[in-house]
Amino acid sequence: METVAGPTDHVVVVGAGLSGLAAALHLLGAGRRVTVVERDAVPGGRAGRVELGGYRVDTGPTVLTMPHLADDAFAAVGDSLHRRMELIPLDPAYRARFADGSTLDVHTDGDAMEAEVRRFAGPSEAAGYRRLRSWLERLYLAQMRRFIDTNFDSPFRLLHPDLARLAALGGFGRLDPGISRFLSDARLRRVFSFQALYAGVAPARALAAYAVIAYMDTVAGVWFPRGGMHALPRAMADAAGDAGAAFRWSAEVTELERSAGRVRAVHLSTGERIACDAVVLTPDLPVAHRLLGRAPRRPVRLSHSPSAVILHAGTDRTWPELAHHTLSFGSAWEGTFDELTRTGQLMSDPSLLITRPTTHDPGLAPEGKHLHYVLAPCPNTTTGPPAASWHDLGPRYRDSLVAELERRGLHGFGASIDRELLVTPVDWTAQGHAAGTPFSVSHAFAQTGPFRPRNLVRGWDNVVLAGCGTTPGVGVPTVLISGKLAAARITGLNRPARLHAAPSPRTVVPSSKGARR
Repeated sequence: METVAGPTDHVVVVGAGLSGLAAALHLLGAGRRVTVVERDAVPGGRAGRVELGGYRVDTGPTVLTMPHLADDAFAAVGDSLHRRMELIPLDPAYRARFADGSTLDVHTDGDAMEAEVRRFAGPSEAAGYRRLRSWLERLYLAQMRRFIDTNFDSPFRLLHPDLARLAALGGFGRLDPGISRFLSDARLRRVFSFQALYAGVAPARALAAYAVIAYMDTVAGVWFPRGGMHALPRAMADAAGDAGAAFRWSAEVTELERSAGRVRAVHLSTGERIACDAVVLTPDLPVAHRLLGRAPRRPVRLSHSPSAVILHAGTDRTWPELAHHTLSFGSAWEGTFDELTRTGQLMSDPSLLITRPTTHDPGLAPEGKHLHYVLAPCPNTTTGPPAASWHDLGPRYRDSLVAELERRGLHGFGASIDRELLVTPVDWTAQGHAAGTPFSVSHAFAQTGPFRPRNLVRGWDNVVLAGCGTTPGVGVPTVLISGKLAAARITGLNRPARLHAAPSPRTVVPSSKGARR
């Protein structure tokens, strides 16, 4: 594995998001002195927090899978995720609601899910689910160590027996046909293929290898941190601080002071100069490239994932048919992905993710209130409407979303709203996200594995990248891995992640009395 050259005693990590905090913990565990610089006043990056009239709103991801990857970062400094946080396993992981009125609860326990599929679609589909589950597990095992949790120095690293195993499993076919080998019910196929949107590719065009995301969602388990998703970066920052990291909050890096191909110091917006031996850059790629003075040349311009409109709604009521996470599918499917990734139109028949974090943590809202997070995928600003158009488009689209939710059974949703926050591509653009999307560079084949932007920077001897724009990619699990891989480029220590998450005895399983209805 290629590593940065020269001394690496003091490392500055730019950004206190999940990747930066993971990098910091792994660096601290390897004996490095670490200073973390964050432009915001709190940790989290995309996984931030907004206080909205008594509602505590997570501004980023709402789905936590593979928590053992976060625990690996805590373990690097002799700490533990479960000592710092309370995790609640979600059952169901999701509730899927379809346009025909049918409903499916997605369980990560194999027996429970087989029984649910049998109820929903009959014994043949239940048997197909069992075969699908086995395939997802084998895909995960074939990919994790060799293709996800690894630093690629060259595409030739792909030439390994695991590549043949992945090919034999059909990993280089297309996702939709891959899922269809096991399930004939179109509704079930959606449950196990919508995750391709996380990778920025339509299921019909995504590699079957990306079914590994469905493994994380539907087999490995979905969890909720007490206090919301922001509790994870806050706990990571606390652990890093206790292990000796220094933090500079509300400070932005304005310049990398360079000499003889090395960064010698970083300059902050506060006027401070911090001398260092190495730097980990975690901002979105355009921000990192601006600090570096140029973007690396690529034969084809980078393409980006679709974006999202998010309506955070604090309400005075809720609806019992909602689970913690509810997938509300429209009738359209292939056409929806064409709109998002090709024609650049807003979804004419949207599929939505509705998250109700107060299901398991009523303290995220004022007494007697509820918090709902409605995510509607939309085209990014390269494919679809430009960022500036969302100033006028956003409020209109918000009204159409509310009307659609009410049409799908959440009667009185609009009238119930006490506080709200609408986030659109213009807001993502203002935060420095390329193409107005928080989901960064898509996982098209030419932007995957060794073909994704590298975490080593040509021409800079001591700069490493981390975050969703570099290897291994988008999503909470992969971003945590990216921080570990960035640290390995500096320390030379490449500790493989644990393949499976064993339930912790400190994990809390809520009773039905603890869930708000």
